[in-house]
Amino acid sequence: MVQKSVLSEQQNSSSIITDLKALFKAKVLILNVLPVFCGYWLALYFNHTSIGAHWDLFWLTMIGSTLVMAGALVLNNWYDVDIDTVMERTKERPTVTGNFSLKFVLWLGISLSVLGFIFLLFTTIEATIYAFIGWFTYVVLYTMWSKRKYTLNTVIGSISGAVTPLIGWTVIASGLHIIPIVLALIIFIWQMPHTFAIAMKKYDDYKAANVAMLPVVHGFDVTKRQILVYVTCLLPFPIFLESLGFGFIIIATLLNIGWIVLSVRGFFTKDDMKWAHMVFLYSVNYLMVLFLLMIIVTLPVFN
Repeated sequence: MVQKSVLSEQQNSSSIITDLKALFKAKVLILNVLPVFCGYWLALYFNHTSIGAHWDLFWLTMIGSTLVMAGALVLNNWYDVDIDTVMERTKERPTVTGNFSLKFVLWLGISLSVLGFIFLLFTTIEATIYAFIGWFTYVVLYTMWSKRKYTLNTVIGSISGAVTPLIGWTVIASGLHIIPIVLALIIFIWQMPHTFAIAMKKYDDYKAANVAMLPVVHGFDVTKRQILVYVTCLLPFPIFLESLGFGFIIIATLLNIGWIVLSVRGFFTKDDMKWAHMVFLYSVNYLMVLFLLMIIVTLPVFN
């Protein structure tokens, strides 16, 4: 009986952790936290100061921004419960299974958001404003307004991700600097082919839920052309980051060329789903490698 009880408790704990990861969209959250840290790190570097001189701001920034983004993602889950019930990939979310009540999820999302903004208010007003722009765009303009109606929902949703490096940077210095602006533009453009690839992969889900994603409304051929256009738009950006060094420019450019080549292959593929999955994987690794590389080339040992 004791062993059964212990096993049951372990299973319950594992289930709760799984539900929380789904509720917070853990992978999405982590991918958004990285640019915040990168923006903060590069602001320190270009303003000739160190992280050790600003530990208080560092923790306020990282905790505050993470809470705000987590709150936005939780509110997205709360609002989208009806379409999540239809879509195969989201049927196990705790809002759908009923493991968490919708009232609890709503208040959790609001509480996390408010708490995050309180943390950020102890940094700078500019950083807090960027965080609010991201939160408002994702929760209200994307989730509640455009997602179900317009294919431009991807453009609108991309704004929320684009502000992440600006949050980190503006804790240390003004956002009117070429580095954070270029980082924001990279993320804004990156999100378009990334999201289009997901929409192609999950075409049946989005169609069943009547969500106005580009592949559902205009088909795969149009989506492939849009992916190529946006990926090509990333090509010149490494030049604007020349202060990060020649090595960074070379690697970033090769990453861009590799993505362009993969995008062109989409016009000749016989397996759209396999190709879309490859574009999705490339996009995720592209962003992680690019931002980690920015951090690595500005480490003290490299200077």
